[in-house]
Amino acid sequence: MASRVRGLGARTIVTEIDPLRGLEAVMDGYEVMPMKEAAKIGNIFITLTGNKHVLRAEHFAVMKDNAIVCNSGHFNVEIDIPALRKLAKSVRPVREFVDEYQMKNGRSVHLLGEGRLINLAAAEGHPASVMDMSFANQALSVEHMTAYHQTLDRRVYNVPKTIDREISRLKLASMGMFVDSLTKEQEHYLASWQEGT
Repeated sequence: MASRVRGLGARTIVTEIDPLRGLEAVMDGYEVMPMKEAAKIGNIFITLTGNKHVLRAEHFAVMKDNAIVCNSGHFNVEIDIPALRKLAKSVRPVREFVDEYQMKNGRSVHLLGEGRLINLAAAEGHPASVMDMSFANQALSVEHMTAYHQTLDRRVYNVPKTIDREISRLKLASMGMFVDSLTKEQEHYLASWQEGT
């Protein structure tokens, strides 16, 4: 998302809880700061965390007038809508998929798609070019579990890298794009430690 909005010309700020991800964002050229600071200067807020109450009362309280908030990461819990409602003196729809929360301090916050996944709530859903990979991943993961169920513990597993790589290879091929393969010499070098410094 950060890449997309920056590509549209936006000054893009990333908020993070993971220092590694924060550093990656900085290395990719983004500003990184805590949400309490970003809330004061942002115009549009897009949550993509998979977590609960990423935007909360303390953030709404300092947002600019006419700030826009939406969720693209998880159920409608990423934005603390009950807290937003509590801060508002009134709520009214201003257009399809846009509710204006008129705050008691006179400012407004606009909530898109009732805080639900914005591409599902206010657009046409996930594009087929994304869903084909998702469904392939699910199907091949079920096939993997079926084949190896005797040796798997009852717990949550990450999708095996071999499945992710094969889906990626097939997707690239369907787009007429291809990647290199390691030579035998390169495979040997990566698997050993005798050569190099």
